[in-house]
Amino acid sequence: MARLHVVALDARLPAWAEAACAEYAKRMPKGYQVARTDALPKKIRIVALDERGKDLTTVQFAELLKAETAFVIGGAGGLQAEVKAAAFMLLRLSSLTLPHALAQVVLLEQIYRAATLLTGHPYHRG
Repeated sequence: MARLHVVALDARLPAWAEAACAEYAKRMPKGYQVARTDALPKKIRIVALDERGKDLTTVQFAELLKAETAFVIGGAGGLQAEVKAAAFMLLRLSSLTLPHALAQVVLLEQIYRAATLLTGHPYHRG
């Protein structure tokens, strides 16, 4: 069972982004499996991606992976206010505006990077 969830609301990924996300999801270390879905799981800590969210370092981001978490990405209009209000944290991936597909790829790569950091794999060079 996945402990981490990437929830992409209102999103269809182009083939290149789908392939990249699937590759990072497949490479996750044991214990850090990621379920990708378009439905918000129940009773899970929510981290909502938002342009006004908090910036984290990789080490700080890795702390989020220590508990079951759903990372939620909104559609073109962003996330609904109630999703943001229910979130444990608002997180910004970048100060730049990222296309939805690229945001998902960046998020999966960062989850992979943080998981390898936590498991002692040399992928992350801090």
